[in-house]
Amino acid sequence: MKGLLLLTIGVAAGFIAAHQIAKTPEGAKFFADVDAKARDFGGAVVDGYKAREAELRTAAEDLLK
Repeated sequence: MKGLLLLTIGVAAGFIAAHQIAKTPEGAKFFADVDAKARDFGGAVVDGYKAREAELRTAAEDLLK
């Protein structure tokens, strides 16, 4: 139970710190860069998933013929 309390306090402190940092021009730029990189990574994961899914579907169709 103590661990959960410490985790909650840590998350809250991190949220407050990030909010204060994002108010500065440098902080806003930093978080915009992080957001762009996260979106690029997410897009790459989706593209890879779709490509692999297409490969598996093609292989399954070939087996069923």
